[in-house]
Amino acid sequence: MSGQLRGGLALLAPLARLGLVAGVAASLVATPVLALSPDPMLTGGLFGLNQPLLYRWSATATPPAIMRTAINEAAGDANATRRAKAPTFTYDAKGANVIAYGGIVPCGVNGLACFSRWAPDGFGLWFRENGHRFDWGTLRWCEIAGDPDGCYEAETIALDELGHVTGLDHHVNELDDSDYTDAVVQAYSRTKPLDGWNAHVYGRCDVAALQQAYGLLGSGTLVSTCLDLPTRVTVAAGRTTIAPGGTATFTATLATDGTGRLAGELLAGRGVVLQRWTATGWVDAVTMAPGATSGTYTASFTLWATTDLRAVFRRTTTEGLRASASGTTTVTVSGTCTGGGCILGSGGTNQ
Repeated sequence: MSGQLRGGLALLAPLARLGLVAGVAASLVATPVLALSPDPMLTGGLFGLNQPLLYRWSATATPPAIMRTAINEAAGDANATRRAKAPTFTYDAKGANVIAYGGIVPCGVNGLACFSRWAPDGFGLWFRENGHRFDWGTLRWCEIAGDPDGCYEAETIALDELGHVTGLDHHVNELDDSDYTDAVVQAYSRTKPLDGWNAHVYGRCDVAALQQAYGLLGSGTLVSTCLDLPTRVTVAAGRTTIAPGGTATFTATLATDGTGRLAGELLAGRGVVLQRWTATGWVDAVTMAPGATSGTYTASFTLWATTDLRAVFRRTTTEGLRASASGTTTVTVSGTCTGGGCILGSGGTNQ
């Protein structure tokens, strides 16, 4: 992240995009996207799914202890809040990826910090030293300077840089920056006490881009609300013909219906309802329970007459998934009705 002060904010420009480090992809220009959309992605490739990226401190430009703590905490923030199979970051004294502080920092004259990435092999990070003098003033890291107003929090800046390493480009904000906290990876890094100055989790639009690029971390992982992802639900009956008063067992499967990594991702832990057709339309019959395999849901239902059924997934406010309904499955009830459910009519009735 290289930058200059503009209206109290630091303008961030990736080192790799500026072509300042040999071995980095020559052009990392991403296509702009509309505000409130997932972060755009850098070109130059991705790392492997859940690829561990081990880093160490530069032997000649080792960060002071308080900065090492902040960077390590940022690595933990990235790992804990990615919600995708994006790479993980872990300190290892023998790690192949080097993080430096002070000394020769190839970030440009206005750079607070900067990165390089050469996926899928590795990355590098550089941080300016506390007290570095720019044309706009003196750099103060909050962790070192005692947290005064106008300082930059190293943990937040490091989380931003690690986001770039995974492939995230700067988020595109509304003109009034009303969605600024939807992303940590921003063109402008805010100083204390402005909103977002001490973000310790990826924003929802950072997560959305990581989920698009690397897939969901697991079938129960919530899909970012920065997405509007189609879903697909299917349902099948264990038996399509039963006797009156017999029990039919149904299995539904819920998956994403997007593109790329978000095509066909199984979705567990959601609410799927089995509905039956009546004279007044579709009505809920039973909430389906988790099935034996991830992304499946099961229910058993007693029927006294031939019935059309379907599975439904309803949209919630907690994640960016669209509602969906399966096709109709018909269970035929045939034979002589002799059970207690027959008392309401010769044709039987659904119970």
